[in-house]
Amino acid sequence: MPGLLRGVARTAVIAGTASAVNGRVQRRQAEKFASRDAQIYADRAQAYEQQAYAQQGYPQQQQAYAPAPQQAAPGPDVYTQLKQLGELKQQGILTEEEFQAQKARILGG
Repeated sequence: MPGLLRGVARTAVIAGTASAVNGRVQRRQAEKFASRDAQIYADRAQAYEQQAYAQQGYPQQQQAYAPAPQQAAPGPDVYTQLKQLGELKQQGILTEEEFQAQKARILGG
């Protein structure tokens, strides 16, 4: 009989653990889908409002948010540019005049 009770208890623990994990997974999925659905409904509402304004002859309503400005990728620093320029001059690729003109451009002067 002790073996039977041990088996039943073990099965109960496994089933309880599985049930708890399943509940957590379902809650996480419900939260994820709820936020996604809220965004979809907000987009649809905004599109509906814009369509209603357009049908009534009103100008398009401005969006509630502005797109984030694109940031330019940072270029090589001034020191690196000057070093490369000096190497080109040493190799004879640039003349002294070309070197001075490019150096002035890099330094902003």
